[in-house]
Amino acid sequence: VQLQASGGGLVQPGGSLRLSCAASGSIFTVNNMAWHRQAPGSQRELVAVISAGGSTRYADSLKGRFSISRDNAKNTVYLQMNSLKPEDTAAYYCAASDRLHDIVVLSPSYWGQGTQVTVSS
Repeated sequence: VQLQASGGGLVQPGGSLRLSCAASGSIFTVNNMAWHRQAPGSQRELVAVISAGGSTRYADSLKGRFSISRDNAKNTVYLQMNSLKPEDTAAYYCAASDRLHDIVVLSPSYWGQGTQVTVSS
């Protein structure tokens, strides 16, 4: 499975961005798709995860501002980020794994490349 992330960029505080991650390859093994992020000098952290059935889970600190969704027909997962803050600045990584546990413990079967999000005025 290959994961291709896109949509990062520079945005002002309070702005919005939508990240996309397209999966290709042997995607039949992909149940859970997720976004993680890693700021400089910080550990990678889970942002949100969505199952093939649409169940979602978010980092508590991001609920209400971030929304994850997926289009199974396009094998693509999205992360809508609203009311962005400077502390949201990070490299955002998409991930995929059959087991939710692997996503949560930062050991998914597949990682995509990061897409940089910078929130600054």
